[in-house]
Amino acid sequence: MRRLTILAVLAGALAAPAVAGAHVTIQPAQVPADSYTVLTARVPNERDDSATVKVQLQLPPGVTSVSYEPEPGWRTEVEFTKLDTPIETPDGPITEAVSTLTWTGSGRGDGRIGRHQFRDFRFSMPVPGKPGDTLTFKALQTYDDGEVVRWIGGPESPEPAATVQVVEGAGFDAHGAATGAGAGAVAAAQAAEDDGSDVLAIVALAFAVLAFLAAFALLATMRRRMPR
Repeated sequence: MRRLTILAVLAGALAAPAVAGAHVTIQPAQVPADSYTVLTARVPNERDDSATVKVQLQLPPGVTSVSYEPEPGWRTEVEFTKLDTPIETPDGPITEAVSTLTWTGSGRGDGRIGRHQFRDFRFSMPVPGKPGDTLTFKALQTYDDGEVVRWIGGPESPEPAATVQVVEGAGFDAHGAATGAGAGAVAAAQAAEDDGSDVLAIVALAFAVLAFLAAFALLATMRRRMPR
């Protein structure tokens, strides 16, 4: 019984770092104000016995248009909401804003996100808000067994919503690379984020190794003490 308990604790220690990072994210983490930019919703499947077949992404207020990249095996729907106050533009008033993007998979082949898989859903939109604002992208992830995971909480919640920071203006070229005066700031912020992710991964790996060694040592000690 004690051996089973030790092995269960070890399995939990090894699994904890992976589960902690398995949530819907939006990349890049920073976008320039007053630009039209490409974003990626990354959706990992965190269930061993079911596949993701639907993703509903709520866009932040003020997004007046959107384009999406077709995904094989997935149907994409765009929903709009009527604005209380139309936005006046040189081309005429804008009376609607984009509310949600929904990707629905066929449940077969490419139309599902299976065990140990993730999928990127790319879309482009004008960036609302001003430098310093945080854009929140709430998401609902549906599995083929009917379970729905609601990624709508705050940063410290078990199911956090994805967020993106609005920074000083810098355009993006056709390949998604930052250009203009704010390009350096965007690149530096992205590099810092990548470095932080690497550090977290190293710490998680070190924790898992230490947990394994501790459990192995305890198991060896118990075996030496058992009567023969």
